[in-house]
Amino acid sequence: MSKRDYYEVLGVPKNASDDEIKKAYRKHAMKHHPDRNQGDAAKAAEEKFKESKEAYEMLSDPPKRAAYDQHGFAGVDPNMRGGAEAYGGFAEAFGDIFGDMFGQQRGGRPGGGRQVYRGSDLSYAMEVTLEEAAKGKDAQIRIPSWDNCDTCQGSGAKPGTQVKTCATCSGTGSVQMRQGFFSVQQTCPACRGTGKVIPEPCPACHGQGKIKKQKTLEVKIPAGIDGGMRIRSAGNGEPGTNGGPPGDLYIEIRLRKHDIFERDGDDLHCSVPISIVTATLGGEIDVPTLAGKAAIDIPEGTQTGKQFRLRGKGIKGVRSSYPGDLYCHILIETPVKLTEHQRKLLRELDESLKKGGGKHSPSGDSWTDRLKSFFS
Repeated sequence: MSKRDYYEVLGVPKNASDDEIKKAYRKHAMKHHPDRNQGDAAKAAEEKFKESKEAYEMLSDPPKRAAYDQHGFAGVDPNMRGGAEAYGGFAEAFGDIFGDMFGQQRGGRPGGGRQVYRGSDLSYAMEVTLEEAAKGKDAQIRIPSWDNCDTCQGSGAKPGTQVKTCATCSGTGSVQMRQGFFSVQQTCPACRGTGKVIPEPCPACHGQGKIKKQKTLEVKIPAGIDGGMRIRSAGNGEPGTNGGPPGDLYIEIRLRKHDIFERDGDDLHCSVPISIVTATLGGEIDVPTLAGKAAIDIPEGTQTGKQFRLRGKGIKGVRSSYPGDLYCHILIETPVKLTEHQRKLLRELDESLKKGGGKHSPSGDSWTDRLKSFFS
């Protein structure tokens, strides 16, 4: 079978840049690698993998690419191909692909310095009251921090001894393994990527060069924050390794249970008990809000469960333009510990109400009808 044009194999134009050719090859190699194709598709995938590899070998080498552009296949001699070192970026590109497929974290190349790692993020749970969440507050928290060890001055070595360069990786923090066309970089197993070894660790910090302490951090809680939200404090997480950047601190807000209100987004809900007399005759009552008292009119004949809405008496959320509402849910209290005289008055009232028929019990007739339908 005749060969396909190398540019056609990789799916790039003839004026493609080196980066475009490299990206195209990585995409094809990832797709057709033998480890990713099994069964009936393995044979065809292997052929395509070899085809794209050969195309990249030629197009990634400037002299070979120039010869191919001028004379086609006649301008390149496949018998002259050598190991991975002969093809410039081939070993480098395949090393990147190998790392992508198998999840290895690449470090610096030989001579490129030690590998650096970002520090881990920290989480801190902060409990706030409903009032604090509504208005916002400035708070202080204590979090762990790391300071240089005073004993070894941050070197990690026992006083009087020195840190040595890792002999395995020559201080680069990574080692390179080659086999044929494959070139893979790994974290140095001897120094774990630090590029150095400590023969005698400092007894105070155990070779870490840092001591764990506590520090006080000022935190601004924005008005309207809700439970479950997080505040990010950049750079206040754990320190990085080998000079890497520190992680972040995430402050998780937990809303303390309130004695009166329940929060639902920007809205507030509360239960308001009233006497049976107020519910029957109506009247004005005071209800609590976060800003103080508010008055609502109870109409005559109010039933339990009735809901009154006070607009704008809720909470203005951190992303809201207007505050939410306050919902007051009416609970009619049943009198307890009555005197005999009070009992007599209630019985007389009950007899009087019964003589009036169903007009005094708006839900009574419908409830009776539903019961009859249910049992029938």
